[in-house]
Amino acid sequence: MIRIKCPFCGERDHSEFTYGGDGSIKYPELDASIKEWVQAIFFRENICGMQVETWHHSSGCRMWLKVERDTLTHEIKSVEAAHDGLAKLLRRKQ
Repeated sequence: MIRIKCPFCGERDHSEFTYGGDGSIKYPELDASIKEWVQAIFFRENICGMQVETWHHSSGCRMWLKVERDTLTHEIKSVEAAHDGLAKLLRRKQ
């Protein structure tokens, strides 16, 4: 079982969240070629080890989070708001 510490709601079971995918992907500009979009969406590296992922707290505060998780052990190293402005605000409050 994975436990995710939501910065808004506290520690919760992963069943409250929806996996959003690889959080390190840099999507191309809207006017990019189809080839660039296909590359960004369908050709991703399957990382073995620490990976930044996005998770949606769908059964809680409904916020999107960036989670740094080891794909082998499921150990979570860090969790922060996916929105940079909210993440900076939360870091200042700590």
